[in-house]
Amino acid sequence: MRVQVSLNFRSFLTLLTLLMVGLMWLSPLSPALAEADFRKAVESIVMLQSEVPTTARTADTLGTQRQGSGVVIDDEGLVLTIGYLVMESDEITLTNYWGKSIPASFVAYDHSTGFGLVRALSSIGVDAIELGLSSSMEEKSPGLIVSLGNSRPATPVQVVSRRTFAGAWEYLLEGAIYTMPPHREFGGAALINEDGKLVGIGSLFVNDAMGLDAPTPGNMFVPIDLIKPILPELLAKGRRASSPDPWLGIYTTAQGGRVFVTRVADSGPAEKAGIKPGDIVMGVNGKRVTDMVEFYRRIRNLGEAGSNVKLDLLPRGSQALEIKQVVVKSLDRHDWLTKPISH
Repeated sequence: MRVQVSLNFRSFLTLLTLLMVGLMWLSPLSPALAEADFRKAVESIVMLQSEVPTTARTADTLGTQRQGSGVVIDDEGLVLTIGYLVMESDEITLTNYWGKSIPASFVAYDHSTGFGLVRALSSIGVDAIELGLSSSMEEKSPGLIVSLGNSRPATPVQVVSRRTFAGAWEYLLEGAIYTMPPHREFGGAALINEDGKLVGIGSLFVNDAMGLDAPTPGNMFVPIDLIKPILPELLAKGRRASSPDPWLGIYTTAQGGRVFVTRVADSGPAEKAGIKPGDIVMGVNGKRVTDMVEFYRRIRNLGEAGSNVKLDLLPRGSQALEIKQVVVKSLDRHDWLTKPISH
């Protein structure tokens, strides 16, 4: 693995230069952008590897060895990444552009946005990238996805959609950035605009980037604008200071105007309330839900973590088709994790 990584780092600038030439011919990025400015942006990307104990809540679903990318965003080694790479981790290693490994410590995780923060314990030896405005990344805006790993390091892309994303794990992200074509190593990857500034952090591979019924593979990015107002809170406390959203510990999927329970978190609120995989969520507090976005929004409208959430359920296998009401006492998801987020 070390040999593969070193080869990638050694050839990275060459590949990027070729990409830049192609980009200028294809016109997705501004020819006015100096190569030196782009190199500076790219050199701020680091590879991130984390070790998570087998006892962690997320070990079964996300694994105990996680790898992706991160982006240096200040002059003291602060690295922004996607949270699932570092949540519940007890060991983090960064590898810079030239292949130097640097130990890092966990700083913060924010469930609402999905961002994670770590800090290098010694000098990374690179300049921080400048944060851009993700609000300016509209449909058809050009960009470049950059990551550090063992495959293609950069992909020229175009924004194909800006819309709400609902994840099965009670994750609701307004104004998510969708890009095409897809980039393979998306986790924590940087989305860079035509000015060489960071506008998004890679989260997922998706099959509906354009929001159409036809398969359109691409990536979903968390907009960088979302980190700006909460960054001081995350640095001070390891989490945002405002009241967290209610969390039920319920995993869902939507089909045919119905929201189905696919799994419940071990020892989570939903499991304690008797909710089981296969149950169908018909409504929240007597108000019908037909998709996951509607489901999550109705829950969040009830207040903060600790609120009682009344779900209207059609139990799996119910012969009478009788809807029953189940009261779930919500939690702050951070408090459910085996290694609570603290500072």
